[in-house]
Amino acid sequence: MAISLEDVKALRERLGTGMVDTKNALVEADGDIEKAVEILRLKGAKGNAKRADRSTSEGLIAVVESATAVTMIELACETDFVAKNEKFIALADQVVAALADSGAETVDAALAAPAGSGTVGSLIEDQAAIIGEKVELRQVARVTGDKFAVYLHRTSKDLPPQIGVVLAYTGDDAETARGIAQHISFAAPIYLTRDDVPPTEVENERRIVEQISRDEGKPEAALPKIVEGRLGAFFKQVSLLEQEYARDNKLIIANVAKDAGLTVTGFTRFKVGA
Repeated sequence: MAISLEDVKALRERLGTGMVDTKNALVEADGDIEKAVEILRLKGAKGNAKRADRSTSEGLIAVVESATAVTMIELACETDFVAKNEKFIALADQVVAALADSGAETVDAALAAPAGSGTVGSLIEDQAAIIGEKVELRQVARVTGDKFAVYLHRTSKDLPPQIGVVLAYTGDDAETARGIAQHISFAAPIYLTRDDVPPTEVENERRIVEQISRDEGKPEAALPKIVEGRLGAFFKQVSLLEQEYARDNKLIIANVAKDAGLTVTGFTRFKVGA
């Protein structure tokens, strides 16, 4: 049967598929649009299997905020071309909204969470089949707290956010809280305080800096003081409250927060591909 250009256009707008694939699916389906959708999805699903081993180094960060929690995800794809595609961005919005409703806090729980008539996992698979690239949910976080500062950073003006930070805090100075969130995006701390660093990680760092100090020929009597000094530098690198403030390196984050009447209760930082 003859296939109208209007039907081809409507199906392409619905799925984002190529002209030739769309027309061929409609021909195979004898003009039945819903059957053509099924044909294209099945064809895409086979493509998903072939793409399983491909790397996903591009993508975006998406966030949904409620009164008591913020949900943040990293949705990954293969190319920056897809990362800025409207359908990929819309998929990320659907996924993060579904996860905010479900309360999922891990990738496994997120993939099993309900989304529409299926799950988040099936939604991603279906859209990956249409988009034509491997798409995966790489990271999920749910940050709870009293108040939040959310900062999304674009590493390129033509791409969606590539770095996302959620800062939970108490206090009233929202501007300073946002400044700390921006600092986190730049400085990439791992822990809130030095007490949050696992003891095994501290001991491993202690062993390394002691060996470095010995190899440098430092006096044995001075080693304990040198090692502690280098451990202090390590804590400044990984612990948010001990870091020098990116906007003023004469200040440390703990004092910036204190002077603003803020208490930082937690944070999460995602970076695409990291």
